Amino acid sequence: MSASVIFASLTKTFGINCQIFFVTLLFALPLGLIISFGSMSRFTPLRAIVKTFVWIIRGTPLMLQIIIIFYGPGLLWDGDLLPRVTAACVAFVINYACYFSEIYRGGIQSIPRGQYEAGQVLGMTKSQIFFKVTLLQVIKRVIPPMGNEFMTLIKDTALANVIATKEIIMMSREYATKGLIWPLFSTALFFLLFCGILTLLFGWLEKKMDYFRV
Repeated sequence: MSASVIFASLTKTFGINCQIFFVTLLFALPLGLIISFGSMSRFTPLRAIVKTFVWIIRGTPLMLQIIIIFYGPGLLWDGDLLPRVTAACVAFVINYACYFSEIYRGGIQSIPRGQYEAGQVLGMTKSQIFFKVTLLQVIKRVIPPMGNEFMTLIKDTALANVIATKEIIMMSREYATKGLIWPLFSTALFFLLFCGILTLLFGWLEKKMDYFRV
């Protein structure tokens, strides 16, 4: 098998990793914000439920969550299994939404209380205070930890192969069993390049937010 054919198959399967990555961000970022509001709710039962849910998700392996979501419908309700990529995406969305929620919560709660009170004195509503006073400061504070989570996410997408999702690491491992070692190193380059792009992107975002010092 020629090197060009192998490289093309690696590129194609890395598309699965990228698909899981972007779908996860699309749904987990807003869902994480909603979960963070629940964990900060003044309604004690809701806060307790949300915090317990976040604790369970953060305290169990992502690999186990992928397996449960993939096999769960068939084992519990004798239903059809979810498509493999769909099951992986659902597991990643739930898992990362919980991690993002804690980052959001920490960013929101780090804003001095006096700024909320100043907004109220000026006659601003709670939503106006959040979007016009709090949000930009929260974004500034959460960019570094979010950058770490984004880079962890693209590497974690390899865990999808636990349910036989044919992503790039599974493909390179198949080539390794045939005596080809270089696809493994090529796979590392794919991840390094992606993480390098993310590093540059978040570095640029931090510089753009420098005008808003907190």
